[in-house]
Order: sequence, then C-alpha cells, then structure tokens
Amino acid sequence: MYNQITQNKRKSFFLMLIFIAVIALLSWVWSQYSDAGSSMVVFAVILASLMSLMSFYAGDKLALSSAGAKEIKQEDNPYVWRLVENLSITAGLPMPKVYLINDANMNAFATGRDPEHASVALTTGIIQGLENEELEGVIAHELSHIKNYDIRVMMVVIVCIGIITLLSDWLLHSFLWRGNRDSENKANAAIMLIGFILAILSPLFAQLIQMAVSRKREFLADASGALLTRYPEGLAKALEKISTQNNLHPLRNINKATAHLYFANPFKAESVSKLFSTHPPVTERIKALRSM
Repeated sequence: MYNQITQNKRKSFFLMLIFIAVIALLSWVWSQYSDAGSSMVVFAVILASLMSLMSFYAGDKLALSSAGAKEIKQEDNPYVWRLVENLSITAGLPMPKVYLINDANMNAFATGRDPEHASVALTTGIIQGLENEELEGVIAHELSHIKNYDIRVMMVVIVCIGIITLLSDWLLHSFLWRGNRDSENKANAAIMLIGFILAILSPLFAQLIQMAVSRKREFLADASGALLTRYPEGLAKALEKISTQNNLHPLRNINKATAHLYFANPFKAESVSKLFSTHPPVTERIKALRSM
C-alpha cells in the first residue's frame, strides 16, 4: 500500500509532463500551419503549465461546484459527520471537508490535492438508501482514495482532458477556416495532414490519459476500505444496492470529465462501453470483496 501511495505521487508528476508535451506538440503543428512561429508553442506550454498548477490548487473546487455539492457542518447532519470523523481518526487522516449533493442517485466521491486539503461528497440518495455498515464502507473507500493520493491524480486528469480536447477543436477549426489555400505547398499539405490526424486522435488520447488512472485504484480503495472497517460485506452490499438503483436514477449534474471521480459509474450501465468505462465491473468488485 505504501508503494502504491508513492507510485500515485509519481504518476501525478508524469501525467503533468505528458499533458504539457501533448499540448506543445499540438501547438507546434498549429504554429507551422498558421505561420504563427515558435511563439504559439511557447504560449501553449505556458498555458498548459498554468492550467496544471490551477488543477493542483483549485481542481477540487471546480469538481465540487460542477456536482452542485454544498459544504455542511456537524450540526447540519451529525450522522454523516460522525461517520466521516470516526473513520478519518481510524485511518489516521485529518478530517476532510464534508459535502452533500442533493440527488437521488446513490454515489460519492473524494477530491483534493492531499490529505490536508481533501473533501468528501455524498449524495442524499446514498445516505438515505444505505444501511449504516454499507454507508461506512463507501466512506472508508473514499477516505482510502485520499490516503493513497488517488485524489491528486484524478484532479490532474480532469484538466488534461479539457485542455487537450479544446486545443484539438481549435486545430480542426483552423483547418476548416483556411480550407485548401495552401494545398499547392507540399510541406503545408503534409503538416495539415499530420495536424488533422492529431486533432482527430487527441480527444481519444485524452480519454486514454483518463484511463491512466487505472481501474486497479478502485480495487485498491475497496481493499483499503475493507481493511479500515474490518467488514468487506458492508461495501459489497452497498455495491449491490447501488448497481440496482442507479440505473433508475442517473446522476443529474455529471459529465465525462468528472465521471472517474465517483464511487460508482454515474451513467446508465448501457450507455458506457466497457472499454472506456472508468470503473471496473461491479460484479468483479463484489467478488474481490467477498473473497477477502
């Protein structure tokens, strides 16, 4: 587990480097095609660096805001507050901020840049729909993401997807506006072809960056959560209930960029290909828990 924490810290650093490199490559092609020169590459690298820093320090606030999460204090919901507080003490973690999302979907997520600046968000649906031991298992899972530094990696991924997709869209529009004006120039035609391929494939590459946060982190968080509560069956039962109910109540405020943050797939099961799903199949997670 300590090795996994170290790997996750290292992974966040390398994701930032890969992110900056992809932005620089897209911008170089754009600068060659648009005759903007090296200034476009320099601008893109600076932009990517600033966005990476912004994701590090403000990504959690953006994720919570997009989910419609509202921060609560102990007096607002003593039951949830004490569950989070007791498990945080058991895990040896600082008490994270607690947020509620007014939604019938049964879900939760953790976010932040480190255990000292972390938040846990729970939907009202998951609080009402799960028994005490089941909800405890879900919260322990999310606290494990904090302890394992998954939250830092997940936060960086959100910005990676957004910026790479945005630049590829700009590149495509640049080709459409300029049309075939430089079609007689073989060098420009070659750059345009390379750029067009990059612009088409970049969103897919962004999805692969999202998948760089391996599904194994979910299995690790399940295992860590079960170790924390000493009751794997609670989390297994929670997964069974959630997989049944969430198809009836899809999460309202959700997009693909933040889907990987959640405890369970926030989309309808049939709407997401297994190849690009950010979560392992529920049956595999339950099987792993019940084999402990």
